[in-house]
Amino acid sequence: MLAWAKNYRRAWLAGDLAAGAVVAMMMIPQGMAYALVAGLPPVAGIYASILPLLLYALFGTSSSQSVGPMAIISLMTASALAPLAAPGSALYVALAGQLALLSGVVLLACGLLRLGFLANFFSRPVMNGFTIGSSILIAWDQLGTLLGAAPPHWHGPSAALGLGALALLVLARRRGAALLRRCGLPASSADIGARLAPMLVVLGAIAAVAVLGLDRMGVRVIGQVPAGLPHLNLATSGAHWLLLLKPALLIGFMCFLLSMSGAQALAAKKGEKLLTNAELVGLGAANIGSFLSGAFPVTASLSRSAVNFSAGANSQLAGVVTALLLGAALVLPTGWLALLPLPVLSATIIVAVLGMLESGTLRTAWRYDRADALALLATAGGVLLMGVEAGVVVGLLLSMGAMIWRESRPHIAVLGRIAGTEHFRNVDRYDTETRSGVLLLRVDAGLFFGNVEAVSARAEEELALHEGVRELVLVLSAVNAIDTSALFGLLELNATLAQRGVRLHLAEVKGPVMDRLKQSTLLERLSGQVFLSTANAWHALSSKGDDCQDSIGMAI
Repeated sequence: MLAWAKNYRRAWLAGDLAAGAVVAMMMIPQGMAYALVAGLPPVAGIYASILPLLLYALFGTSSSQSVGPMAIISLMTASALAPLAAPGSALYVALAGQLALLSGVVLLACGLLRLGFLANFFSRPVMNGFTIGSSILIAWDQLGTLLGAAPPHWHGPSAALGLGALALLVLARRRGAALLRRCGLPASSADIGARLAPMLVVLGAIAAVAVLGLDRMGVRVIGQVPAGLPHLNLATSGAHWLLLLKPALLIGFMCFLLSMSGAQALAAKKGEKLLTNAELVGLGAANIGSFLSGAFPVTASLSRSAVNFSAGANSQLAGVVTALLLGAALVLPTGWLALLPLPVLSATIIVAVLGMLESGTLRTAWRYDRADALALLATAGGVLLMGVEAGVVVGLLLSMGAMIWRESRPHIAVLGRIAGTEHFRNVDRYDTETRSGVLLLRVDAGLFFGNVEAVSARAEEELALHEGVRELVLVLSAVNAIDTSALFGLLELNATLAQRGVRLHLAEVKGPVMDRLKQSTLLERLSGQVFLSTANAWHALSSKGDDCQDSIGMAI
């Protein structure tokens, strides 16, 4: 806060006030709906949107982030707590707060220890698969509430109200902005107006229940919403700390991942610089604030953050305004919220989560890298078939597995010289010339325990294909590191080749790599030389009298 408050400009105030008001109107139905997904009383969703917002404004670095309940985190909360307590019970509510506390501590500790880089271990396709699986799971779970009972035993009035709200929300999402633009509103205002459709639908549903007496016909409503600000909560269960630790780690990780994915996109549009570790601290403080409010784990919502951005938020003051308005809504009479029908809240949940589905990532991955596409589908299937926590683990393992699989199969190119130049390129891609007796191999990956055997095997294959080679040059221009296992692998390769009369040379070794090699015995034992450049190796080794041979490759 010291940073953005110190540099605050008066011209930003109007945008921050407007954005704060718009997000507050959006937060009321959305927060209550996501509280239901988490298995908590609807008012917990508003509690989770006040103190967390204020604490994020104090520590966070994004001017557009809107912190509070989020569908996927709510689902993970319900999944973690369902085996431990009955949804809605006093123990369940206490455990939800305790889960937020543990998640907050995890995030805070990661921020203080500068572990923000851990978010990079989830690839975008895997993250997309997790979102798809979670969205479908949430929408499916809401069908019973939407229709008043599990299909096919629908409750007529509930189904009519829920399906009607669903149709209106879908129409507003797809055509609302265009209709408002036709009415003369500017494009930015039309987009914001369309996003406020859930609030208008909720108000209309409350009016319908009041006028038509739908609650007396069996339509379930949320009931009395406690007035007043949340009381300070310190309730925990000593018997459940260890049981909540694993889900807290997963939820904390997902909170950060979901938050950063949206924050980075919005920051790029505004030219902001996000401090990854400060974001961890901000989200950690927000979750601890949610515990103190008697709520549940929170993170930044991409949809609310996008609205906050579009509505003109210039600083974290917009979040402060949202929190103050939500607090005022609880201080004022809340009786009108008691008639809010649950089928309509379910409709808002379904439309919100299905709006997170997109097939573009799958299509791109399928064309570009089938391994990523399969990882996406496997993660989505893991969430649907094994549950949210298992889906997170599957996604993480697939991300790491795909990375290790790629690194274990590095691209290795046979190089030749482009005639009349000092440029060396892949003989399969360019028209090049080579020298008999000299083989140039470029390794396009760092050398580590997982790929050194593959590099040695490829060197042996190429030597078998190129008879008469007595000089093998490993071009290390793309090698940023060589670990201990790879070092031993190079020593063994050097010894094996020396026994056959083949000298091993290195070229274009990077400074940090050379610094490490100087601490080993490889340079002393190397049968060949270390060359500054591939061109130097070419001229030095070709001067031994071998004739030039043309090697014609496919030019791409």
